[in-house]
Amino acid sequence: MERLNEKLKEKIRSIFEYLHTHPETSWKEENTTEYISNIVSDLGCKVTTFDDCTGVIAEIGSESPKIGLRSDMDALWQEVDGSFKAIHSCGHDAHMTMALGTLMLLKEQKELPKGTIRFIFQPAEEKGTGALKMLEKGAVDDLDYLFGVHLRPVQEVLNGHATPAILHGSSLSITGEIIGEDAHAARPHLGTNSIEVATSLVHEISLIHLDPMVPHSVKMTKLHAGGESSNIIPGKAEFSLDLRAQTNEIMDVLIENVKAAAASVAKFYNVDIHLNIANKLVAAIQNKEAESILAEAIADVVGKENLDPPLVTTGGEDFHFYSVKRPNLKATMLGLGCDLKPGLHHPEMTFDRSALFTGVEILTDALLKTLTKYERSEDNAMAAH
Repeated sequence: MERLNEKLKEKIRSIFEYLHTHPETSWKEENTTEYISNIVSDLGCKVTTFDDCTGVIAEIGSESPKIGLRSDMDALWQEVDGSFKAIHSCGHDAHMTMALGTLMLLKEQKELPKGTIRFIFQPAEEKGTGALKMLEKGAVDDLDYLFGVHLRPVQEVLNGHATPAILHGSSLSITGEIIGEDAHAARPHLGTNSIEVATSLVHEISLIHLDPMVPHSVKMTKLHAGGESSNIIPGKAEFSLDLRAQTNEIMDVLIENVKAAAASVAKFYNVDIHLNIANKLVAAIQNKEAESILAEAIADVVGKENLDPPLVTTGGEDFHFYSVKRPNLKATMLGLGCDLKPGLHHPEMTFDRSALFTGVEILTDALLKTLTKYERSEDNAMAAH
């Protein structure tokens, strides 16, 4: 594999600086879409954009195998120095840069093995709905492999290290409403105190016990009841629950237990508790073949001593919808150590930007290895006949 030269590194730095200073939030990535479209068009790609959503699909090569590299695009809306603004505090600017850098480095190779490489620039990862939209568009329907990438904080992967799989858990947000009757504070027997109802619900969900070998949790993260008058017992309240589980199966059981807990509390207090269950992020499904290819690429670029085992993390990522919804797809995600601190989603998040070059070379090597692996297996099959 041809490695990055200084000219390409300078282009990569320039792309990152632009994307870093032009953040756009979920489903509003219009300028980002245009910027990426122009770059991939200039690089001779077949380019697809959409009338009803942001996002870009760029493709080079032809025939099988068909390999995808996915990058997320959206920024977060976050308070920075006292005011809210769009900010790339989750590294999506870096992910887009590495995907574009990988495309440019592939173009520098003397010859590419037979096959198709598709670059998927996906909107709205932070909403957990962007991957579902790309699935709706058929972005991965004919792919054999799919790779992703995500910067990792110092607490998970050290600078200069990388992991060939990020095993995110499943996550889900439930909003709810307690509906009872207000009462005068002097006559509590005439109503139902929704704060007490919520307290009982917190207690009930704390008693949910599932397989202790699979990490999981459920907790109340928001509660609002009452108004300006302190002498009114509030009959109504709004709340939010956050659910986490390391497997999709445990998440399904956890949801059913939360429903049962809410029904039990509602019956005891003679109130209504309405639950609104949002779309969940699914847990990763580990694919050993894709993981093995990426592990070889990591070892080639940074050395075997800097190859970490698959990373189990409690965070969520909509990348895993691709393999859950398309079971034949061999997918994995590169976790890149880059001295990222204080942490993801922190308004002052920083990382070692030289890791961008490492990420580009790992991803390029992984894509080339995948093409070569397929080509060899096809040759062996023909020889056997």
